[in-house]
Amino acid sequence: MKNNYPEISAIICAFNEESTIENVLKAVTDSNLFNEIIVVNDGSTDNTLKNIKEIKKSVDITDIHLPENKGKGYAMALGVERASSEIIVFCDADLSGLKKNHFQQLINPIIGNEADMVLGQATETLINYKINPFKSFTGERALLKQDVLTILEEMRTSKFGVETLINLHYQAQEKKVKYVMLEGLKHPTKFDKASTKSKAIKEFVLEGHQIALALFNNFNSITKIARNQINKF
Repeated sequence: MKNNYPEISAIICAFNEESTIENVLKAVTDSNLFNEIIVVNDGSTDNTLKNIKEIKKSVDITDIHLPENKGKGYAMALGVERASSEIIVFCDADLSGLKKNHFQQLINPIIGNEADMVLGQATETLINYKINPFKSFTGERALLKQDVLTILEEMRTSKFGVETLINLHYQAQEKKVKYVMLEGLKHPTKFDKASTKSKAIKEFVLEGHQIALALFNNFNSITKIARNQINKF
């Protein structure tokens, strides 16, 4: 336990994040809130692996390196399997401006039984964070490990649809979900990261397809959510 917190695992999944992985890991470590830090390198082809190995010389982390890219859902599921703590915090590897209070905003509602899952929305985004229709897709989230154990197999194959899958699972189970605004946190767009505009558009289309597939594959959850809503009237 650190700073009177229960045991918490941080899971950071990275694919070609050589320019940001060091600062993200430093922010996670410096927060002194986590009992373990798990980094899943999802088959990166740049210097992400090298940078993680260098960081590990001075920081206590568990690093997992996949020989090929398996997708975000697979990497997250693998991180959950390795995690030993009751509470899990997922954090993207391409963030900037990450601070201790951002983690506290994610964690505290879980500890206080205010929510079963907390979703953090970066404020420094292309779309106004107050009206962002994509906020539920955020990679910054805290939850209880036990609540996602039943969907690990689905997570493995969900790729960029993993956040949609988790969200549907929580809604179908009528779990309490809370959104928090992470002031000063910046999450780059695909246009910021891609070498060309056409490549960014291609990645957007691919990600959209994987999200749509997650919706299609979880029709039962959608039906259950609709039934729950009807029963409330």
